[in-house]
Amino acid sequence: MEPQDQSLAERFQQYFDVDFAGSLEQKSAVYRIRYRVYCEDLEYEPADLFPDRLERDIFDEHSLHCLITHRRSGKHAGCVRLVAAGGPYEGGVLPFEKNCPGCVAPEFFSARNLQRESMCEISRLAVDRLFRRRTGEQVTRLGEENAMDCTHQEMRTFSLIAVAGFLAATALTEITGRTDVFAMMEPFLPRLLKRSGIEFERAGEDLEYHGTRAPYFIKTEWATNNMRPDLRELYDVIHRQVGRSHRVYQEASSPKDYEDIS
Repeated sequence: MEPQDQSLAERFQQYFDVDFAGSLEQKSAVYRIRYRVYCEDLEYEPADLFPDRLERDIFDEHSLHCLITHRRSGKHAGCVRLVAAGGPYEGGVLPFEKNCPGCVAPEFFSARNLQRESMCEISRLAVDRLFRRRTGEQVTRLGEENAMDCTHQEMRTFSLIAVAGFLAATALTEITGRTDVFAMMEPFLPRLLKRSGIEFERAGEDLEYHGTRAPYFIKTEWATNNMRPDLRELYDVIHRQVGRSHRVYQEASSPKDYEDIS
């Protein structure tokens, strides 16, 4: 099949795997991407707090993580996590409630009859710098990178990594039944997702938190029912991959081990 005849899903899965990250090795890969992005590139978090070069916080031990891997090179390209409300941290609050208290008014929750057991937050969506580099660039924001020997067609799929991370987290909301979904987003991301048929509801005003951000809300069924057909095909592929790797990890783990991440 010629590249131009391939669907979005076929092109992406030709080059990338998207898996539930349950093992210590996989989680370390997630935290390493986050260190490179949030500590080194964006300087959102102080690098000296993470001498092991793994960026973590109080929510991670009890979160569900996904990892995107470049098939041919084995390099880890991106990550995302799903945090459930009611976990054993900071009174069971979600990251946006801890970091930006009061950014969502109580009336927002009551008007939609939201229950804590169905709430979650998609957060820490990150793409490693090597896969953020645009075709033809020789130097990244922080200097020259070791070039990857990729075809032009392959590099065109790099722009899908962030979308794939969001879709992976959405799959986890379906798998876990946490379908009332919040996210703190920069203004461009809701606009980008809306063009794909995924329309978030603004849940609060703009605020300054690592740049201009606002809280947004969506129900999983709104996202899955309104996706553009080509994106829905990609979502179904990612859902199968994440669901399969999640089941494998769950079956291989003792109840105690699994309880630590659910």
